[in-house]
Amino acid sequence: MPRHHQKNSGREASQRQLRVGESVRHAIAEILAQGGVHDPVLEGHLVTVPEVRMSPDLKLATIYVMPLGGRDTELVLKALDHNKKFLRGEVSRRVNLKFAPELRFRADDRFDEAERIEKLLRTPAVQRDLQHDSDESE
Repeated sequence: MPRHHQKNSGREASQRQLRVGESVRHAIAEILAQGGVHDPVLEGHLVTVPEVRMSPDLKLATIYVMPLGGRDTELVLKALDHNKKFLRGEVSRRVNLKFAPELRFRADDRFDEAERIEKLLRTPAVQRDLQHDSDESE
């Protein structure tokens, strides 16, 4: 009887994906905080790792990073990508998985998006609408 595998696209991550993603996040953050990667770009930046998303088969980890202050994001991403092989080996030593996941680094743009929404909420048109709505409810 054949097994039918369903893709996890568009659905929430499983508990296992979340747990493994958090373990990988901790491992990467620890490696970067300890200065385990000998790269001049990474040594000159504090890098935060707010999220890691794992593929359903746990063979791919998409790691969202943001340099503190949001500066030199592209340089940091290139440095992380350049040191991907070393980081993958370190993750495999620190996280007990059958396969070491392939690592992909992406910029975390949630802060930019939050700032954009905040600016929109402060525009005169939105303020006027909010004021109009509160006047009607009274």
